[in-house]
Amino acid sequence: MTNSNDILKIDTPENVTFDYDVAGIGSRFLAALADSALIILLQILLFGSLFLIANIALDLTSESIDSWMLAIAGILSFVFLWGYYIFFEILWNGQTPGKRWFGLRVIRVDGTPITASEAIIRNLVRIIDFLPSAYGVGVVTMFINTNSRRLGDLTAGTIVVHDREV
Repeated sequence: MTNSNDILKIDTPENVTFDYDVAGIGSRFLAALADSALIILLQILLFGSLFLIANIALDLTSESIDSWMLAIAGILSFVFLWGYYIFFEILWNGQTPGKRWFGLRVIRVDGTPITASEAIIRNLVRIIDFLPSAYGVGVVTMFINTNSRRLGDLTAGTIVVHDREV
């Protein structure tokens, strides 16, 4: 495996070389922005529906129901934030809707498709990128790494590349 000028070259034992265009920070940011917008839209639709159902079916003046609704909203937010990426990367072979729209795909550093364990690992490490004090570490890691790999990619042994047209 070699890397030059944002091209990942993988040599197989059969002397076949596969070249992948490594996705840079800009294209990854745009895909993440699209995914974030989709997550926010889904949460607005879900929470709006839950609030409407709860408002019609339940008496929301009770403090205990307000606490339960807040707890459910917190759990659903966590599920959306981490489950969204994990779900789509497993289902769509390394792509989320944002990655698909921008022609990106997550693969293993050896060029093979990611598995469920890599999708889970790389996305659970995502929490470090979201923490205000550690966000700089995740961004600096992407700038320092020649393949623009974030902390989750380094941990899971994955890389984001431009998807090939078939």
